[in-house]
Amino acid sequence: MGTLKIAVILGSTRPGRNGKQVADWVVDRAGARTGAEYELVDLADWPLPFMDEPMPPSFGQYRHEHTRRWAAKVAEFDGYVFVTPEYNRSIPGVLKNALDFAYAEWNNKAAAVVSYGTVGGVRAAEHLRSVASALQLAHVHQQLAFSLFTDFENLSLFKPGPQHDAAATTMFEEIEAWATAMRTLRD
Repeated sequence: MGTLKIAVILGSTRPGRNGKQVADWVVDRAGARTGAEYELVDLADWPLPFMDEPMPPSFGQYRHEHTRRWAAKVAEFDGYVFVTPEYNRSIPGVLKNALDFAYAEWNNKAAAVVSYGTVGGVRAAEHLRSVASALQLAHVHQQLAFSLFTDFENLSLFKPGPQHDAAATTMFEEIEAWATAMRTLRD
């Protein structure tokens, strides 16, 4: 079957974003894992226009090169850890757009959510779980939720509390187990 590949998708492209620090922390913690290879996929490196495909993604008839490249990138992975801020009680538009550009490439894979915001980004996480379900992504229970008030110094320097380490370990264990199970389903 080969080594599991899991993308850590950084779902914000906002200038001055806090998400890069959070995503780097996730990738750093994942680096000690032996059950999967984790790779940062920063949406800032994937400038997709607002959905411009004439056919629904579920048809798999991608007309534009940027869509084909993005779909191929998504297809490389067995699972995804989405790092998302909460913007107006939801996920950033750039993340929703990236999710909407593909369909079959997401199907029957595992997903985990790492959120941050004034209330830990939990409302964004719930919205993301709903979208993930529509894409047939099996989202794991364990989630990390970072507060801008307690896990960031001056609302900008990421300094998570030690309690997040155990939760991160559980999240990695869950996504690796589910990604393995979902791989068998895809095969």
